[in-house]
Formats: sequence, structure tokens, C-alpha cells
Amino acid sequence: MQTFYYVHTGHRIGLDRFRRAAAIIKSLGDIDITLLCSDFRIAQIANEYGIKNSVGIDVVRNIPQISHHGDRLIFDSDEANPIMLEDMKKYFSTFIQIDNSEIVIDDKYFVNEKKSIDMSYFFGDDDYEKDLEKNLSFLDGLNPYLQLGFYYFLDYEDMLKERFENYFEFEEYEQMIRSTDILITASPQAVLESLASNGRPIYIKREDYSDDFDHLFMDLNIPIIEKFDKLRLTSILETIDNQNYKSFAYLSNKTTEIIKEKFNL
Repeated sequence: MQTFYYVHTGHRIGLDRFRRAAAIIKSLGDIDITLLCSDFRIAQIANEYGIKNSVGIDVVRNIPQISHHGDRLIFDSDEANPIMLEDMKKYFSTFIQIDNSEIVIDDKYFVNEKKSIDMSYFFGDDDYEKDLEKNLSFLDGLNPYLQLGFYYFLDYEDMLKERFENYFEFEEYEQMIRSTDILITASPQAVLESLASNGRPIYIKREDYSDDFDHLFMDLNIPIIEKFDKLRLTSILETIDNQNYKSFAYLSNKTTEIIKEKFNL
């Protein structure tokens, strides 16, 4: 019996789920898990995130081509319809679905590191429509460091590097999170990792993203900006020293303990 973890990634949805999957797999310890990715590119570098076994399978319906009846599956995706989910529950001896609003953060972000970067901007790993470029005026007068994303096109990256005086390459993401004081981002996972690192995140709510994290961010007093509202951003930055960010308990154990219980570990 094998254990698989399927995560939905890609140039249309980014790497938030993948970063969470890497944190969960790491927190589960010595369990032999094969990560199944809907994107071959991220599967090829998953080992850089501490994942020993990873396979790109293109689409969710290919999972049975890798697994066998009676195997175990952790499933992090919104792709499956109710009928497909029921079939999975029958096919696998244990089937665990990760809710999109689940909070799981790698231990490495819970640090008290000196913030050497005043402000960084991370739109997200996915920008197929080049919305970052379309809304560059949103950042006028701020001069933040730019965090480049994973699925950006080569010519697009070249343009952005010319536009921003300072930037982080994709591989420097962890360094960016840990060293940045104010992080402006449209990535919910980056918001949580920034907060864990004692940063001060500002969340840009993208129209193509779900509302799953809205209530949580409001509870944590994380400022939310809609439709690249420049006036709203200016107001937040002017009063950010008075923003009462709330810290939150380390919640990864909640998810991993549920998984361990269901796997009888």
C-alpha cells in the first residue's frame, strides 16, 4: 500500500497549494509519500522543497494510472466533482481532502529575524494575463523589491527586472519572506508566511481568487485591498504602524494530527 498526495498547481492557479503540501509532507516526518502534481515543471524541482518523490501527472483523472486500489490519498484540489470524489473514496483505503482555507506553514517561517527589506511586492507565482504589468501604477512612488513568480514568461521577467530597481529571483522566495517588513501580496499563503515571520502583510484580493481566506485575514487584522485601490494602499501604509496585527498559533499540527490519526500512525 502506497501513500500519495495530489496537489493542484499550474500557471493559472500558482503554487500556494504546493507550498502548503510541502509543509504538510515535511511535518508528517518519515512517512513515505509520493507527491502527484498537476504540473510537470514543479514536480521536477519538488526535491528542493524536501519532497523525496514527486510525479507530474498533468490532470487529476490520471491519478489511477499511478496508484492502485487500496492505496491512500491526500487530496488538495477543487477540480473533482462530487461523483469523482465519491469514486476516490471507494478506490482508496484512506482518502483525506485538504480544505483550501487550511492553514499550514513551514516551521522555517516562525523566526524572529531582523527585517533588512522595508517593503516587497509579490503578486503571485501565476500571472498568465500579466495583471502585474497592467497594474504597475498601483506601486507608483513606493519602490518595493519585487518577488518574481514561478510561472512568469521569460520576456515578462526581463521587462519586470528593468522596471524594478531591486528584485528577488524565484529561488529567493524564502529569503524574501523572512527579511521583508511590509509585504504587499496577492498570495494568501505568502500572507500567512509573512505574518508567521513577524512581517506586516497587506493582502491584494484578486478577482480570480476565492474568498476562502477573507474572514481569517479580517480576524487577524490583515489589511485587504480590492481592485488595486491605490488610495486604499496609501491609507494603509500611512497608518500601518498603528495596525494591530494579530499573531496566530502554529496550526500545522492540527492538520497533520488529523492525517496521522486517519493513517493510524
